[in-house]
Amino acid sequence: MSQYIFKMPDLGEGTVEAEIVAWHVKVGDEVTEDKVIAEIMTDKAAVEVPSPVTGRIVSLNGSPGDKIPVGAPLIVFETAAAGEAAPVAETAKPAAPVAAASSAPSAAKSAKPMPPPPATVASPAAAASAATPAPSSSGRVMASPATRRRAHEAGIDLASVSGSGPGGRILRDDLQSVPASPAARLPVEETTEIKVIGVRRVIAERMSEAKRTIPHFAYVEEVDVTELESLRQHLNSKAEGRSSLTFLPFVIAALARVLESFPQCNALYDAARNTIVRHRSVHVGVATQTPDGLKVPVVRNAQALDVWELGAQIRSLSERARNNQASRNELMGSTITVTSLGKLGGIASTPVINAPEVAIIGLNKAVERPVVDRGAVVVRRIMNLSSSFDHRFVDGYDAAAMIQSLKEMIEHPATIFIPKSKS
Repeated sequence: MSQYIFKMPDLGEGTVEAEIVAWHVKVGDEVTEDKVIAEIMTDKAAVEVPSPVTGRIVSLNGSPGDKIPVGAPLIVFETAAAGEAAPVAETAKPAAPVAAASSAPSAAKSAKPMPPPPATVASPAAAASAATPAPSSSGRVMASPATRRRAHEAGIDLASVSGSGPGGRILRDDLQSVPASPAARLPVEETTEIKVIGVRRVIAERMSEAKRTIPHFAYVEEVDVTELESLRQHLNSKAEGRSSLTFLPFVIAALARVLESFPQCNALYDAARNTIVRHRSVHVGVATQTPDGLKVPVVRNAQALDVWELGAQIRSLSERARNNQASRNELMGSTITVTSLGKLGGIASTPVINAPEVAIIGLNKAVERPVVDRGAVVVRRIMNLSSSFDHRFVDGYDAAAMIQSLKEMIEHPATIFIPKSKS
């Protein structure tokens, strides 16, 4: 028997450490190759990590919530194949203390991680494959962390559920027809303690940082979307098999046109260099509620897409984010964010800026209201735009002018499709 030390894999994109969200094994467990042993979280996405070997768990490094540097020992196996294991004396060097890595992220980012030996560290491709499961001969249950958590809370044994997803992957809807166990229906305790880790920790840190460092300027304007609603229904009636359009693709298409005249709103603030970076391309982050919390998948080059293409990308990216299948690249790189609560949109809101961006546009609920038009009371469909701007770099006048331009284009939706004059 010999020991095999598996180190925290490098997930690419400058990752220097990752957080342990959950262990799926414990010391003493016998595991087979490809069995999911842990769920880890980078600053963008959660990934299921499979076992690289068949063997017995000797030790686990860290608890849920701990951050482990890339290249540091993550888990030690006892294996029967000595040739597969790296020498213990060579790989068991002490890793940087977890507490220090967690308390000094800036130092961790400036230090170049030591490249781990190929024999003991999963490659980025292997880590990516864990996030997109394929049929496995190992017999392990394939499901996202969110689905596993739901099943656990409901007392459902995933091994007894038939998955309808690719390769037999168990989806959220697959759990609906499975009765919860009697124990799961018992009254819960009066209090429940939930450790803030994973996606929720990232959300908490970013929201706190955004509100602490960005002087938000809120601007709310009501928009008459009666004509837009008529156009939307007309296009949907001619869809011929396409998915129905919502307001969101039209608003993003209009926003991409408007930002040509307001480049200061399609920008990122590089605090390290004290520099504003303006973008010609419009990469729109679409705030999406998921079982794990808020995620922001990115529609790239929105200015080059028509409303059907925008609608398709929004649906695809949002669904991937909800199913925890969105890649790291799909969750980063936005230059401005749009957020919508749909029917829960309320009258007005004060969205928090998605740093390092300088603006966020919020869509509220569209409702029919009586309005006065040329002295007569008529019924019109009204929707509010609730937006926030970084007042350090976007003046109040410019913010109001940008929203007024967006309002005008939305209220006259034909202008969204008119080519811009080259003069």
